[in-house]
Order: sequence, then structure tokens, then C-alpha cells
Amino acid sequence: MSLRAKRGNPLPIIKLPSPQLKGKVSIEETIAKRRSARRYRSEPLTLSQLSQLLWSAQGITGVGKLRAAPSAGVTYPVEIFAVIGKQGIIASAAKQPQEELEAGIYHYEVDPHSLSLHLRGDLRLDLARAALDQGFIAEAPVVIVICAIYPRTSYTYGRRGERYVHMEVGHVGENIHLQAVALGLATVEIGAFSDEEVRKVLGVEEQIKPVYILPIGKSP
Repeated sequence: MSLRAKRGNPLPIIKLPSPQLKGKVSIEETIAKRRSARRYRSEPLTLSQLSQLLWSAQGITGVGKLRAAPSAGVTYPVEIFAVIGKQGIIASAAKQPQEELEAGIYHYEVDPHSLSLHLRGDLRLDLARAALDQGFIAEAPVVIVICAIYPRTSYTYGRRGERYVHMEVGHVGENIHLQAVALGLATVEIGAFSDEEVRKVLGVEEQIKPVYILPIGKSP
């Protein structure tokens, strides 16, 4: 059951464009070019770019609904939220007039590769404040927050499950970073924040723990 179903969320759900399985940049190039970036242009990302980033994080990639990042015992403890600013996402770079995705916090629904609107409003500044006042977070048009539900894994692996969850979050973060580079975008993995304050900004229950924040945009 998805988080959306558990919440009984009446807010809109947006079907994402299908991910591309072949790109123009090699994996070797993305590894060589990967750098931490803390400055971003105010230009929006396209819905297709956001789709590709989310797919690289937790998208379904094979039979049995296996995902893009490995998970201990296929327990999949990771939940992904996208904090989207005002004019942060447009439907297509080629569309005229350009359709803008409503500012808000969205939950990535792995199956069927969709976004569900979780909270309305531009909450990037609130998120930046919860991240020890790292103001550049609020400058990125999109901020991805990787969260974890630890009991999904610890139920099977006990205390060792916490390590497995952290390993999986690392896999997801690197996938997002390399995919961003392949798309000509910039990001940085952030672990300095108040867990409780970020959780409050996201408006999620206590069992959902924020682990990583990745602001994403175009380099200046």
C-alpha cells in the first residue's frame, strides 16, 4: 500500500513522463563530472527531467517491480519527496504556453511512476531553515528529500537493518546525483539538518525519517 493510500490523500496525482533508458552521456563521464554544487539558476526544470531524477532514485527497472537502487531483502524502506518551488517545474520546455506544476511537496509514487501532491505551497525556505539555515536550498527550483521507514528493513534484519537502510540511501543519493549530471543539472547531498524540523516541514508521521536533502537546479 502506498503512503497516498494510507493517508487517504484527496489531493491531485500527476502521471510522470516515461523515463528514458538511453542517454547521451556515458556513465564514465557522469562520474568524472560529478561535483557538489551550492549555487543554482532560478530557471525551472521540466517535468521530464524531474521524472528522470525520480526514476533514477526508486523507479521500477525490472521484473518483479525491482527498483533502480539495490535494497536489502527487497524491503524498500526509502520514500522520496520532491519540494517544488513556484515556477520550479514546467510541463515541457517546448510547450507554448508553458504549463507550471503547482508549488508544493509531492510524494513519489513508485508504481505507477507518478507524483501525488502532499502539501500545497512553496516550502523551500522553511526547508532551508530546518537545514541549519543553508539558504542556497531555497534557491533550487526543486529539492528532493530522501526519507526512510526503518522498520520495513529492521523487521527482517533487526539492528543491522539500520546499516542496510543507510547503505540504500547512499545508493539512491548517488543515482540522483549522476542522473542530474547526465541531464546537465547540478546538486549536492546534504545531511546537516534538524531531523524533526524537516519532518515537520514535510508534514509526515514520525516513522518517516528524513535522511538526505538534494537541491537540484541548473548551474549559474
